[in-house]
Amino acid sequence: MNLKNKVINIVLNIIPILIMIGLISFIQSDYLLTVIYIIIILISFFIKKEKGDVFIFIFGFFVMIISEIIFVSTGVETFVRNTLFGLMPLWLPFLWGYGFVAIKRGIKIFEI
Repeated sequence: MNLKNKVINIVLNIIPILIMIGLISFIQSDYLLTVIYIIIILISFFIKKEKGDVFIFIFGFFVMIISEIIFVSTGVETFVRNTLFGLMPLWLPFLWGYGFVAIKRGIKIFEI
């Protein structure tokens, strides 16, 4: 795969994340935003699902919940929207989980 195709594939993998981030300021309900994130993730997996994507998503989902709990409890991070455990937005682990998938795919694209 040439560099141009690699860059195109990276951009295509980033689009769902950019959409999810862009929706944060427009959708005030964390519950609705979470449902929309789940739909975006399912559509993304329907369009392109690679081996290990679900595992990486679940891994990122739970690792980031634990990490965010630590960050919030130590005062490193604070959230105004705190619908998950009273600490963070409900949608955040979904965003992180899919972010892990995009990172995995990006690494795979640029493997030599």
